[in-house]
Amino acid sequence: MQPKDTTTNEAFKGFTNTACPFLPCHTGVRGAFNCLFCYCPLIAYECPGPYTVFTDRNGLRRKDCSACTLPHNGYRGAWTFIQKWLERPVVWDGREQTRRYRKKPLRTKPPRT
Repeated sequence: MQPKDTTTNEAFKGFTNTACPFLPCHTGVRGAFNCLFCYCPLIAYECPGPYTVFTDRNGLRRKDCSACTLPHNGYRGAWTFIQKWLERPVVWDGREQTRRYRKKPLRTKPPRT
């Protein structure tokens, strides 16, 4: 078996569980639905994915990431996103989100002249 950094087979970067009764659990996923990060490993860390903050019944502040599709958006893209943010994790301190993920603007064709 080759190490991940030298193999050309990228199957380890994701899969889609078509038998899951909750699929799709998030709407708006543009690529193949990636179920590898069903529970996002960034839940305890600062991240650019859209999240809101709520206080649970025990008084603890929690992240609600249900609007985030980043860990599910394609195999290569989701893998790269998670790996990038786990390189330098910053523990989430319970505050509201200050850094927000911005989708790339759609490319439009220039008008014909």
